[in-house]
Amino acid sequence: MNELTHFDEQGRPKMVDVRQKEITSRLAKAQATVLMKKETIELIRDKKIQKGDVLSVATTAGILAAKRTSELIPMCHSLMIESCKIDWTLNEDKIVVESEVSLCAKTGVEMEALMAVSVAALTVYDMCKSVDRGIIISDICLIKKAGGKSGAWEKF
Repeated sequence: MNELTHFDEQGRPKMVDVRQKEITSRLAKAQATVLMKKETIELIRDKKIQKGDVLSVATTAGILAAKRTSELIPMCHSLMIESCKIDWTLNEDKIVVESEVSLCAKTGVEMEALMAVSVAALTVYDMCKSVDRGIIISDICLIKKAGGKSGAWEKF
């Protein structure tokens, strides 16, 4: 049976000790889907949402979220992210947001990548809710990780 890494011998919460781990290049990619009306996507594409340029604001929010992940996820280590990119694909009835976060460190950036797409998608919702209350955020998932002891993994 695997040892629970976030609890000590007395069952109290703890952060994983990474002092003995090697610094390696690490990367994580995540994505989320934002389902909405076709008309809402057209407004976003044409930058006609009243609150402003939705994708620029949501990109900034996603990057900020990646940088602040350890403030919200209790056992995450504070990391000095070296790169964070957010990309958008607009389809007829959905927008797919993808993040790529990387650094050289003793621990991975999967949670930072997931946080980036989550907050970016929530920002799209916040900026568009006045024209489309039925927006659905779904399929938040890790799609790739590289580096560290466990090596590379890809969803697709």
